[in-house]
Amino acid sequence: MRLWLRAAFAGLLFITSAACAPDVDLAKGLQILDVSTGWFDAGIVNGQNKLVPAISFKLKNVSDQKLSVIQVNVLFKRVNDPAEWGIGLLNVVGSKGLAPGETTNTLTVKSNLGYTGSDQTRQEMLKNSRFVDARAEFSAKYGSVQWKRIAEFPITRTLITD
Repeated sequence: MRLWLRAAFAGLLFITSAACAPDVDLAKGLQILDVSTGWFDAGIVNGQNKLVPAISFKLKNVSDQKLSVIQVNVLFKRVNDPAEWGIGLLNVVGSKGLAPGETTNTLTVKSNLGYTGSDQTRQEMLKNSRFVDARAEFSAKYGSVQWKRIAEFPITRTLITD
């Protein structure tokens, strides 16, 4: 009976110590590396060429704690409009988490919305005088911690084909 009691106490101690770990400020605890942005060639949709904003990146845990169940939310917005234009949500790491100092593989988020054109090539679309540039607003969370806005990146007028 004493062995069972010790095991139960050790398990309780482990659970409470993990639950009491201080929250990590993701704006300081996550580093965004190797950022690349552009306009992804989404192919032909309804007979028209389609370009959507996209961003690729890696995440590095620069905190001193393991970050479990990291999610990233990218809001795409036109530079002249505060309204959301497109969105992408990624589950970056699962319950195994991201250890201190560890970096993810390259991750890519593409907007579901973009520009279409039937009488222009994709390169011509990027040069069109009515083309409005976009930006990507990054938010992240881990575990049960609330979403934290951590960065913003302009989408370059570069065509991405793969």
